[in-house]
Amino acid sequence: MNSVINVMRRELTGYFATPVAYVFLIIFLVMTGVFAFYMGNFYERGFADLDPFFRFHPWLYLFLVPAISMRLWAEERRSGTIELLFTLPLTTIEAVLGKFLAAWLFIGLALLLTLPMWITVNYLGQPDNGVILAAYLGSWLMAGGFLAIGSCMSALTRNQVVAFILSIVVCFVFLLSGLPMVMNLFNSWAPQIVLDGIASLSFLKHFADISKGVIDVRDLIYFGLVIGFWLFANVLILDMKKAD
Repeated sequence: MNSVINVMRRELTGYFATPVAYVFLIIFLVMTGVFAFYMGNFYERGFADLDPFFRFHPWLYLFLVPAISMRLWAEERRSGTIELLFTLPLTTIEAVLGKFLAAWLFIGLALLLTLPMWITVNYLGQPDNGVILAAYLGSWLMAGGFLAIGSCMSALTRNQVVAFILSIVVCFVFLLSGLPMVMNLFNSWAPQIVLDGIASLSFLKHFADISKGVIDVRDLIYFGLVIGFWLFANVLILDMKKAD
């Protein structure tokens, strides 16, 4: 655990040692405000809730999270510091977890900086704060899923742009699965068990369930399995790269 914490601290320090962290935070805050107030008609709706704010999070994460994750391993491999990292007394699992947790906490910080939105809603009306808290939790878990996928894609290549594109493509698949436009491609020939399996992969479905204030254990298990699977794949890829 000490090794994981040390890697996590190293990564977090690295974020704020460059303008990357501040640029990301500014872009995230500006874009969430634009989506909520202009595209989501925050004031015009006349409801004291944060639905317009959370509704666009999946699509915002689709591009912003890969921008964070693309450098996790691609930059280490490009600069050659990955060899130095693995000469330290830590395992591949510890390195992967440390980097992932640092990036996940950083995204969590970005979410915390949006708390004035929550305060504003409480000033304007009487929202269901339990639902809002659940939506924050769901948003952070979904960001973790995006991040785990992006970390795995970053381990595949030393080129950050390639890692960015691969992450978007894979995350986009997880977003679209379950939507009618995708399900219609399988309805005519796939058995129901396959259709249910495809629909259950959708980030949108599980996030929507949690953001309604219903914290189902199945949704928590889903995000836990997604994060665990892609981090495990991340470890396997790095171990294979070390063996080459």
